[in-house]
Amino acid sequence: MAVKLGELLLKAKLITADQLTEALKQQKETGIRLGEALVRAGRVTEEDITETLSAQFGVPSINLAHFEIDPNVLKLVPADVARKYNILPVNKTGATLTIAMADPTNVFAMDDIKFMTGYNVEPVVASEIALQHSIDRHYGASHALELKKVMEEMSSLETQDTNLEVLEDDGVEEAIDLEKLVEEGEEAPVVRLVNIILTDAIKRGASDIHVEPYEKEYRIRYRVDGILYEVMNPPPKLKEAIASRIKILARLDIAEKRLPQDGRIKIKMKLAGKVKELDYRVSVLPTLFGEKIVCRLLDKDNLMLDMTKLGFERDSLQRFEKAILRPWGMVLVTGPTGSGKTNTLYSALSRINTPETNIMTAEDPVEFNLPGVNQVQMKDSIGLNFAAALRSFLRQDPNIILVGEIRDFETAEIAVKAALTGHLVLSTLHTNDAPSTINRLMNMGIEPYLVATSTVVIAAQRLIRRVCSNCKAPTEVAPQTLVSVGFTPEEAKSVQVMKGKGCERCNSTGYKGRVACVEVLDISDEIREMILSGASSVEIKRKGLEEGMVSLRRSGLQKIKDGMTTIEEVVRETVL
Repeated sequence: MAVKLGELLLKAKLITADQLTEALKQQKETGIRLGEALVRAGRVTEEDITETLSAQFGVPSINLAHFEIDPNVLKLVPADVARKYNILPVNKTGATLTIAMADPTNVFAMDDIKFMTGYNVEPVVASEIALQHSIDRHYGASHALELKKVMEEMSSLETQDTNLEVLEDDGVEEAIDLEKLVEEGEEAPVVRLVNIILTDAIKRGASDIHVEPYEKEYRIRYRVDGILYEVMNPPPKLKEAIASRIKILARLDIAEKRLPQDGRIKIKMKLAGKVKELDYRVSVLPTLFGEKIVCRLLDKDNLMLDMTKLGFERDSLQRFEKAILRPWGMVLVTGPTGSGKTNTLYSALSRINTPETNIMTAEDPVEFNLPGVNQVQMKDSIGLNFAAALRSFLRQDPNIILVGEIRDFETAEIAVKAALTGHLVLSTLHTNDAPSTINRLMNMGIEPYLVATSTVVIAAQRLIRRVCSNCKAPTEVAPQTLVSVGFTPEEAKSVQVMKGKGCERCNSTGYKGRVACVEVLDISDEIREMILSGASSVEIKRKGLEEGMVSLRRSGLQKIKDGMTTIEEVVRETVL
């Protein structure tokens, strides 16, 4: 097919002989398909390829990126057959099954599918690249498809995936009296399956892996851009073996199935020709039908340390930067779990990290290693908590202190006192918006005068999904809808809302990546007076808005105006 496609494109004068030779050479070196090599090099588009094939074979073409396929149609052709022939069933009408294929002359494939399904087969043309992406999208990634083979090859597989090296000490399996558990966790197919789960998550851009046992099913889900997607359902009988394998890698006690455990997996893998070191934070929780495991992927490459790219509006960023460049005071970042607070704090630290400053951090857990920063991992089991670490920090001559989270009165009290005695203190809290953080500190037992004098700035944030840059297009939205979400009638007349159509790059979701909505409350002298006089969070918010604070909703609306996100995302994460 590769040579034939090249000849057809040459004949259609879409490429030159030199370009074909160059693409064939790249195909030989990298193993990618010829069509993909030509598209990557910018010689042709996927549409050029499908139109050429369609004209040559007299068969209609199809754009798979914009075509919805009935799941019942997909079930007619097994994933391994679809991948073997690089075909995709797209429609069934009566006794005819329409299949998308790159080579409509492949009678062997059509005969095989006709015999297998009992339907007449009618081909339509699609490019090899589009087919490959669509097969991955509809049947699951190629790694997930290996699950079936893993189940069948119980005795013949190698014990280690070639692309992945687990960085662990020798002799991790210490529970010799639990030979069966260790044995199950080290069965070759189980080792390979867990490796597939870990590496496939990276390739899909997942932030978390959820391994969940239920009464009659066992499922694996990935969180991508904040949304959970189901990716595979291993047989329930494998749940013990998979749990044991993950616990062995995370250096946890595989005999303990009644109590929660936390650990870490460090792996080294090859991705796009580069060797990457990755950390997984592992949490094991006993549930009714087995152990639920969540692995949080900590990828240094995804850590955004450039504050200008986090999502701050210009005025908000100036307020925040002014606060972190002060010699003393408390800067708080608030929001729910997974709202990017750690990333914002690490970005702030990297902005103020100089050879002249002594930076100490107390974290639970330490997610990323920052050069030039003294990071301390909390260990409650031995009494090393945030309060104990903070007390010790004050004897270490610090300039800047980061406290992972203010959870109790003791930690809050020491943090406030540190901020009042010449230290810059950065920390996080779980509150809904910036103004309510003031009341939260006072509810913890901190005196209003201490809160008013120590706090410099409070930033609240949420993460919303970005519209996919590859498939975004303008969409019509009624002005009254825009007004109902917070735009003024004047703004509603000029706002152009963008929406993703769905493509291979964004897995047909229309979204790719995330950006933060941020509100930054500057604690001015007027707001300090209000705190001292016992003002409510509503009154503080009103005053903050008067002084130019950009609210979470307004930050989201600005991103809609800039074409970065959709109305649905902003409404989902913020309130008027």
